[in-house]
Amino acid sequence: MNKMKVGLIGLGAMGAPMARHIHTTGLLIAVGNRTQAKADAMAAELSVRAARSAANFADCDLVVLCVSLDADVLENVAALAEVLKPGAVVIDHSTVAVETARRCAAMLGAHNIAFLDAPVSGGVEGARNGKLSVMVGGNSEALDNVRPVIESYAARVTHMGASGAGQAAKAVNQVLVAGINEAVSEGLALGEKLGLNPDKLLPTLLAGAASNWFLEKRGATMLRDEFTPGFKCAHMLKDLRIVQSIARDCGLRLPTVEQALADYAELIEHGQGEADTSALITLKRGG
Repeated sequence: MNKMKVGLIGLGAMGAPMARHIHTTGLLIAVGNRTQAKADAMAAELSVRAARSAANFADCDLVVLCVSLDADVLENVAALAEVLKPGAVVIDHSTVAVETARRCAAMLGAHNIAFLDAPVSGGVEGARNGKLSVMVGGNSEALDNVRPVIESYAARVTHMGASGAGQAAKAVNQVLVAGINEAVSEGLALGEKLGLNPDKLLPTLLAGAASNWFLEKRGATMLRDEFTPGFKCAHMLKDLRIVQSIARDCGLRLPTVEQALADYAELIEHGQGEADTSALITLKRGG
């Protein structure tokens, strides 16, 4: 563990704090990002290497990915497969399709490199505070070898099963998240219409059965029309389309997911793709 060399690719709202947590272990040696200026700035901050290509990760025992889209994951994995040494591990914290995770595992497996699909839950706050919940698919021995690195930014790390199981668990997570977001937005919109004092309403709700993460972290800000992400509407729509495909393959109809898909698509049409998902309340307020 003390000799492990770790690289990280993807320095967005989640990846940047992850890099800082890994740095505290003394194992981080390189960071990369599609926008080179971000990589250069983070590398300077942490006194590590700013990668300019996959080749700059060739000496890493572990590379952590935290990017946005399936295509981004596949592109990075294809490049890393050509440069990492046998026995290395790639962890992907992105939310992608189950089949994408399995393709990545096969691509890297051909070079004797382990791949762990490990999507996270807990939002930007969880990443900053090192309290993420990580759901992992892939080889359990590979996970055990890199678990101390993941635990630098996670409160819980769970091996869910074979490749793709982490993404399957994240799909379930996003069904619940979408439903909770819908309910909280509708409830608080109703509270506004009824003229209830939010300074009294919110703590009352949080003390009872209605309490949840979204209400606690976003309730006050959404009532003030503050929608700084957080988790962007565009990313939620992307995740829910993955869930929709999985549900269709399973023969399930998920009405809450269909409603959330329609709502986030509408928000994006209104130019709020970069806003936090709590902007959903703007739709629920009606006219």
